[in-house]
Amino acid sequence: MTAFSVVARSGRARAGVLQTSHGPIQTPVFMPVGTAATVKALSSADLMALDAQVILGNTYHLALRPGAELIRQAGGLHRFMAWPRAVLTDSGGFQIFSLAGRRTIDEDGVTFQSHIDGSAQRLTPESAMQIQAALGSDIAMAFDECPPADAPVATIRAAMERTTRWAHRCVAAPAAVGQLRFGIVQGGTDIDLRLGHLEAMQVLPFDGLALGGLGVGEPPDVMHRVVEAIAPRMPADRPRYLMGVGTPVDLLSAIASGVDMFDCVMPTRNARNGQLFVSAGRLNIANARFRTDGAPVQEGCPCECCRSYSRAYVSHLFHAKELLYYRLATVHNLRHYLDLVRAARVAILEDRLAAFVSERLAALGA
Repeated sequence: MTAFSVVARSGRARAGVLQTSHGPIQTPVFMPVGTAATVKALSSADLMALDAQVILGNTYHLALRPGAELIRQAGGLHRFMAWPRAVLTDSGGFQIFSLAGRRTIDEDGVTFQSHIDGSAQRLTPESAMQIQAALGSDIAMAFDECPPADAPVATIRAAMERTTRWAHRCVAAPAAVGQLRFGIVQGGTDIDLRLGHLEAMQVLPFDGLALGGLGVGEPPDVMHRVVEAIAPRMPADRPRYLMGVGTPVDLLSAIASGVDMFDCVMPTRNARNGQLFVSAGRLNIANARFRTDGAPVQEGCPCECCRSYSRAYVSHLFHAKELLYYRLATVHNLRHYLDLVRAARVAILEDRLAAFVSERLAALGA
């Protein structure tokens, strides 16, 4: 089984260490999303300065452009993007979900139209794992079917059962040397379905398990309820990964429920759209009141944006659509997320996670 160890607990929350081919990952951990072999607006050096431990790449996007074979010939994803630390690759299942009008699912796999040129493409459990092996990621995700949050129970159950059958095929496919593999638990917001799928998935020789199909339209309190019910029952000796989630409140709730790993486009996407995360929530840098505000985005934040620049300057960059804005805003938002999860780990090590969560939620007014 995986080289994962839990070093401390605080309530249901865990602090752990996951060993990968490109170094250890201390959990809980937030993974910046680098879909197309780049975290938008940042260099690998920027990510190192932020002390990101692991980033996420995407099988679907990288297979279409520039192509898995090109990346393999370049020495793998790490060398291609000059990133020396761990990489997790998503299998493309969620992207297939988002192409609902341009794909057809059958028992063997998925046929879809490329979002780039409209060409016909095909992904199967075997090809998704083959692509991830060529990319050389440290952690490869199994290929799954992600149903919409509001799908009928019969549709969710069918997707769940197909995901189980595909998981068996993913396990049987060859892996890159040293590559870990995670399975994905589906079941929508139905706790009984989730528990049933967890039972089916946890017997397979995956190195970790993820909760997929959450944060796809259901109310936050419903998602929190599902995570709180399922996460503590996931195998204790393997990392638990909540995919594609979410806000700082979502992360705090899930960490308290025993989740170890997270990714989300929210800090990077919101940065580009003018929303900057602060301890009291978010500020919209487009608001007129920031045009003359000489304070940093967040007082006391050690990121490059807050150390050197005022809200007025960042506001100017945003309104002028200067490229520097996107870098500074992304640096700040990722620092906010990474620091939040790092602080949660410290609180777990000191067995004060509940108090830490209460303090953070009080600051957010949540």
